[in-house]
Amino acid sequence: MKAVLISKIRALQPLHLPLPPTLIPAGFPSPAQDYQATSIDLNELLIRDKTSTYIFRVTGSSMVDAGIADGDEIVVDRSITPVPGDVVVASLDGEFTVKRFIIDRQGQGWLTPENPQYPALRIEALSDFTIFGVVTRSIHHVR
Repeated sequence: MKAVLISKIRALQPLHLPLPPTLIPAGFPSPAQDYQATSIDLNELLIRDKTSTYIFRVTGSSMVDAGIADGDEIVVDRSITPVPGDVVVASLDGEFTVKRFIIDRQGQGWLTPENPQYPALRIEALSDFTIFGVVTRSIHHVR
């Protein structure tokens, strides 16, 4: 799964959208409750550090089991120090990819997919390897 840069986050005006105070059940419907409208700022919800945040569009299906599908956008924060287990945007030998960063018991680094149809990428000692940033959100398309 590759990542294509869409946008660097710039100074943003708040984007307030209505947010009902009730939860929407994904199981059985609940009786109607009183409606009190409030709002939510998507910039505040999705972006922790706007000076270090980028939006990428992903291609491919190697991360579907992590909730990242072909065509989704991901929010990537460069200010977060990556730790093993994080989903990251990394450059391996000049190619950008989205994978889970793993260090095994022997200290070997891997970029692992979240789809069993794809192989893990071993980070060799002589590889040109850089973690660009940590994926903090996936904006998944449902239609």
